[in-house]
Amino acid sequence: MSDDEPAVPVACPECETTTRIPLSDLKAGIEAHNDRLHDGEEVARIDPAIKEELTDLVAKDLELLD
Repeated sequence: MSDDEPAVPVACPECETTTRIPLSDLKAGIEAHNDRLHDGEEVARIDPAIKEELTDLVAKDLELLD
């Protein structure tokens, strides 16, 4: 991870933890946590508010909202 790479907030309500994972490692990091601690069940995930904002920004960048 480079120093300027964005990190995305990830929350696990079952573990009552939050962390920030570099964007380039996001999918693997969430999957590893869920595999290791929750038998693969999708418990840990991107903070819903951040996920919605990221989705909107990507859609705008790709001109999908015009």
